[in-house]
Parts: sequence; structure tokens; C-alpha cells
Amino acid sequence: MPMLGQASGGFTESSSALRLLHVGVRNSTGILTDDAFTQTNPPIVTATNTISDNVDTTVLGVLSGSVCFTRPDQGSNYLGGNVEGLATAAYETLVKPLGMFLNNAAGNAFENQPGPASGKNTYTSSQGTHASQLFETQVLDGTTTTAATGDDITYVNGLELVASRNGFLMPAFDVDNSDSLDVADITAEAEHSGVADSSTIIAILKMPADSVQNEIMFDQRV
Repeated sequence: MPMLGQASGGFTESSSALRLLHVGVRNSTGILTDDAFTQTNPPIVTATNTISDNVDTTVLGVLSGSVCFTRPDQGSNYLGGNVEGLATAAYETLVKPLGMFLNNAAGNAFENQPGPASGKNTYTSSQGTHASQLFETQVLDGTTTTAATGDDITYVNGLELVASRNGFLMPAFDVDNSDSLDVADITAEAEHSGVADSSTIIAILKMPADSVQNEIMFDQRV
């Protein structure tokens, strides 16, 4: 069911996937990496049957609703999307989620031009209740979990949400198969550390998407 209340269509027609319902902290501290403006979407797991139904593959750069990570590979105070295969292997486990980007870093022409100009993009941190149209809809890799690659992901109220390898929100648990999805082939932090069930809990799901309202609503935890 959709949330109570009415809207004119403004929020569903916006190019920003993340919608702030009860604001926590809007944080602009930090410098965006160069690849935050140029990454493809999805950036890492690109098999056709794994691409989220909700990602616009024509837009480059980190997306509204995608997870903001620390990027020690670029230097002090750098932020960006998830990255793998770092030249300094010890930095892999230091790529950590901070929150979610409020707007696309680059996006469409004539949109959010202050981002490229300033090298910054606001991200949400420290609580808040938000809704997002960007989230993983398919299992990225079924190698080390019960689900098969490309299976639909089921969202249920109460699930813990973590960052996928693509930097999109996804559940840490597969309710259809009663098995963890927080494994190295699927989630960012488990991939970096090689340790299953190690991802930071970014949010708790309050309302899954449905045919009426294609966005998930959640209480943020980081």
C-alpha cells in the first residue's frame, strides 16, 4: 500500500530518487572523487539479468539514492561510489558507507551544475526517514547463497538494508530462501573484507515498494 496522504506527482516525476520525509543530517563535507562523475550505472556488477529495474543506465556518475562511501584510495576526505580492486589492498576494508547521495552528481544536462563546479554532493547521514526509488531488484550473484543469480529480491517491512557492490540499497537477508544475501559476491563490504554478514546496517525498511508506489521507505541508521 502507498503511504498516507497525497502528492501532486512532483516527487515521482523528480530526477532525484531519494526523497526526504523526516530529515536527519544533510552532509556536504568531503570532496567527490573524479569517478563519482563518470562511473557507469550499475558500476560493478553489469550482467544483464542482474541490473536493477530501477536504475537509469544512461546516467553517469553516482546517483541520487546511491550509497556514499569513503574513498581512501583518492586521499584524505574523499567520497564517492563503491570501488574494487584498489592498488593498495589494505584500503579495501576502509571503503565504508556514510549515507546516501541526495542528488545525482552529474545527471542530466543543465542539472545540478553546482556538483561538478564545487566537487561536492550532499549526502544524508545520522538518522532520518527517507524514501528511495533506487534499490537492487535482482540478486547480483548466486554463487555463495541459496538464491540464483538474477532472482527477484523480496522486500519486507523490518529488513536491514545494506550496500550492494553497485552501491545501491538492498536487504541483507533473503526472506524467500531464509538465507543471507550479505556475502562477498553481492554486498560491498563483504566483498572488500571477504567476511559474510559484515556489512554496516544503513537503514531499516519500513515500507516496501509496490505497484502503486515504486519506492522503498526506511529509517536511516548511519
